[in-house]
Amino acid sequence: MLPHLGAAYNLARWLVGSQHDAEDVVQESYLRALKFFTGFRGGNGRPWLLAIVRNTCYTWLRGNRMDAVTTELDEDMPLADTRDVNPEELLMAAARSELVQRALEQLPAEFREVVILRELEGMSYKEIAEIAGVPMGTVMSRLARARVRLQKLLSEANPAEARA
Repeated sequence: MLPHLGAAYNLARWLVGSQHDAEDVVQESYLRALKFFTGFRGGNGRPWLLAIVRNTCYTWLRGNRMDAVTTELDEDMPLADTRDVNPEELLMAAARSELVQRALEQLPAEFREVVILRELEGMSYKEIAEIAGVPMGTVMSRLARARVRLQKLLSEANPAEARA
């Protein structure tokens, strides 16, 4: 499980919001993984470990910052029309500053986790669904909604770059 330490820390850092807390959460996660290693069914250990990290993060958040755990789902929010704006171009333009990081930090935890796992960790929808314990359709929906929110946050924070 040590080869996955970087991914575990990365996920924890983005979910709990601070370096120190993420280190504590990862340490607790590895202790839980060791304790429950008999539950590991073999195969790729990364999704199994990241599921433990995710659950440990949410346990920590419930105990420390309840408002960071849940968000209202706006069913009327339209999905992004990818023909109008290329999100990659928008993200690349915003990456010159800390704009993307601030925008990611503003996302609700369940949206932030799918973005981190998909875009930064390169995990498949199926792996993310296993980690989050939700159907693959929910992962795709959360990712689409997260991208819409990111696009909105980035364009509001830097309207000149969003129009470019």
